[in-house]
Amino acid sequence: MESSKNSKNQVSRRKFLGLTAATVAFSAIPVNFSYGSELRTQKANKPNSKFGGVQIGAITYSWRSMPCSAEDVLKYCLQTGISSIEMMGDVAENYAGLPQLPAKPKSNGLLSDAELKTFEKATAEAKEAQRKWRISASMKKFEELRKMYNDAGVTIHIAKFSPESWSDDEIRYSFKAAKALGAKGVSNEIGEKACKRLGPIAKEYGMYAIFHQHMQPGEPGWTFDKFLEYSPANMLNFDAGHYFGATGLHPNGLIERLHNRIVSVHLKDKTGPKSNPKNTNMAWGKGETPIADILLLIKKNKWPINVDIELEYPVPEGSDAVAEVKKCVEFCQKILS
Repeated sequence: MESSKNSKNQVSRRKFLGLTAATVAFSAIPVNFSYGSELRTQKANKPNSKFGGVQIGAITYSWRSMPCSAEDVLKYCLQTGISSIEMMGDVAENYAGLPQLPAKPKSNGLLSDAELKTFEKATAEAKEAQRKWRISASMKKFEELRKMYNDAGVTIHIAKFSPESWSDDEIRYSFKAAKALGAKGVSNEIGEKACKRLGPIAKEYGMYAIFHQHMQPGEPGWTFDKFLEYSPANMLNFDAGHYFGATGLHPNGLIERLHNRIVSVHLKDKTGPKSNPKNTNMAWGKGETPIADILLLIKKNKWPINVDIELEYPVPEGSDAVAEVKKCVEFCQKILS
């Protein structure tokens, strides 16, 4: 487990509340958004969320409470001014035509044995159809998706296919698809199986296998180094919020030591493990994660580390995930500008 001196977020809560008050009126205004007409104007007015040399973006998971087709996600990027994303695999694959899994039958109680057997059979058949689709899929739709986003001013820097349980052929497909999207690599949750399987295949394609952690750093003796040693292509999608929430340690200690193995950082505001409530997602500026310190460290050293907002705190009544992500973008801009 990493160690570093803890410190407080250098952006005062009062300063952030002032920023929020100045922008909340705009964020709360309902957006009457026409995707087609807006996209046609983007070539003249593309989003730019690179502030002070630090690329701010978001993981598309942040908008999970809203419709998330590829077109929807691009719309949200344009509404929030975001110019870079980590795209969840389902967004890309659904656009490309992946066969869908069957919906679970609705039932007020438990499924009967016959219903369960039918559902399991249909699911197994659908998963096999997905496997066959993946290993034979053309990259044309992924290239088309990349062009649609790039033309609007948005890059896809990571594709989160999470393929650790797929066949080797499907894993190779995930890296080919990620490359077609313009991504640096494929992301997955960190673990023995994933780090052993994905790294060597990523290396074949000249890409990265990028691993995201949750609360594991809080476990005695747990370390990132073990997983990075499996392959030089293994990199980190370091979740600074989860790290702080699990350990109470300042994330900059880890970032400074492993910055050359970090592709991206997930940002969220959380309380620490000894706070009340402990390890809890908060609206930005109300938690204890030293967000400003993290951003300013990356800015100072000019490290090519993407910083992605991961919206996890509850969306307030009367708001939505687009408005909340926009507040987080503005929080980062205020620090870095």
